[in-house]
Amino acid sequence: MVRRVTRAAVAASSRWTDPDGVRMPAGEVHAWEQGTNQTVCGLPLSRSQLQRFPHVDWSDVRPATGRHADEVGRVCPRCAAGMGARRDERPWARRNPRP
Repeated sequence: MVRRVTRAAVAASSRWTDPDGVRMPAGEVHAWEQGTNQTVCGLPLSRSQLQRFPHVDWSDVRPATGRHADEVGRVCPRCAAGMGARRDERPWARRNPRP
């Protein structure tokens, strides 16, 4: 049975500090469900040397819309798919159905 993740924080390969002195994710970012020791795509946090950012929501690190995405280099495509990256797009529809 596949468990659906609805809300996730961020784990990243590096960090940067904003002008207010708050740690922010940088480098490669992954979705991380708090209370677990792995990302949504299955990487263990300790072995991958990923840093946790429980104060940053997953939706805030997407480069197109996120406010904390200044230093994000790459968003994990498997984590993005696990969090429903294509859920907001228009559904497929047939334009010219055959008679």
